[in-house]
Amino acid sequence: IGILFFSTCLIVIYCYMIKISDNFQLDEKDISFDFIRSAGPGGQNVNKVATAVRLRFNIHGVTVIAEDVKNRLKKLAGKRLTDEGVLLIEASRFRKQEQNRQDAIERLSELIRTALIKPKKRVPTRPTKASVERIQTSKKHKSQLKKTRRQVVMCIV
Repeated sequence: IGILFFSTCLIVIYCYMIKISDNFQLDEKDISFDFIRSAGPGGQNVNKVATAVRLRFNIHGVTVIAEDVKNRLKKLAGKRLTDEGVLLIEASRFRKQEQNRQDAIERLSELIRTALIKPKKRVPTRPTKASVERIQTSKKHKSQLKKTRRQVVMCIV
């Protein structure tokens, strides 16, 4: 929240930031909402009130997110990502518009939180000598067991 003082008037500027993690916040200006009619139960208001929320988040337009995080976010988004790079999240779980709006924001936050976590690089390892020997002995044992199950063929000369 910023406050500007001029000679005769006071102007208050509200800047809503969405907290994603302890060290990362997203400006609400980067998100746009469309309110649409929700499917499912709703009683008499179902055809009159637009309670479902479609959240639009342009991944390419945000400068606070690093490129590697954007790439991970694109992979996580899957089919929800349009060709233009806009992430769409639809929320219609609740009957109230504000609850659906908060639900969509929370789902976006969870997606970004997941994308912020850097995947660990796999370090290839070799099996130990003892484990290789155990594998070989178990294979020999199974081979001997299967040999005893074979059908005996007698040849009479």
